Amino acid sequence: MRKAAFIFLSMRRILILVFIVTSVSLHAQQPAFKVISFYTAKNDLAHISFVHEANRWFTEQGEKYNFTYDSTDDWNNLNEEFLSKYNVVLFFDTRPDSAAQREAFRKYMEHGGSWMGFHFAGFALTPSAYPQNWDWYHNEFIGAGQYVSNTWRPTSAILRVENKRHPSVRHLPKTFKSAPSEWYKWEKDLKQDPDINILLSVDPKSFPLGTKPDETWHNGYYPIAWTNKRYRMIYTNMGHNDMDYEGKTNAQLSGSFSSKDQNQFIIDCLLWLGKTKN
Repeated sequence: MRKAAFIFLSMRRILILVFIVTSVSLHAQQPAFKVISFYTAKNDLAHISFVHEANRWFTEQGEKYNFTYDSTDDWNNLNEEFLSKYNVVLFFDTRPDSAAQREAFRKYMEHGGSWMGFHFAGFALTPSAYPQNWDWYHNEFIGAGQYVSNTWRPTSAILRVENKRHPSVRHLPKTFKSAPSEWYKWEKDLKQDPDINILLSVDPKSFPLGTKPDETWHNGYYPIAWTNKRYRMIYTNMGHNDMDYEGKTNAQLSGSFSSKDQNQFIIDCLLWLGKTKN
């Protein structure tokens, strides 16, 4: 009788142990959060090149850091039902244009969603094919207003950390060399906006920045990445590859994920955005 009871208790302990191990294993396999990127990849070879490179890179990072990464070029997916499946939304190379898509994105952000935008996702210029016709997004949410000008050619810059306390820059040195990009100047002075927290800016060591005489910066203050304190978001001006336009080969001459420090910044941005709480 004692032997039977002992066997029963032993089997019970084994089953409990198996249950615990299985539960822990299944929990560990669950993704920490889910990311969806929206892109167009139709205009400008440099932006198209970045989109393809970014899709490959974020897929690899998802496997490394345990998050689910999906991407879509169907902007009709920018709706409440679809967005409810994801913790973080990325815009790679443009912004939504239809009223329904814009309203769905605004509601997503105002109800606790997270977003990261790259380079051309912040572009707006009237008149152009991408006019400034969305005040909430460009003036309030991103806060930069319209595009004013840019540097050319795409070149690396020495970037300076502006707020070391933010989780997105915690692994960065005070200054670091970025991957090449085309850098934007904006209509609004972000330093004057109390809602904007500038994370990275061009360090004076970068000047002159650019190679074309009339599109080179020699001085000034230029924010490169920032967050809006009213939303869980980060915009960064990174995301424009150098292409061989002059040689007519259209070959990719630089990559947007060629800087170890910049890559660390992007992944730390994503890990911060993917958290459910600050």
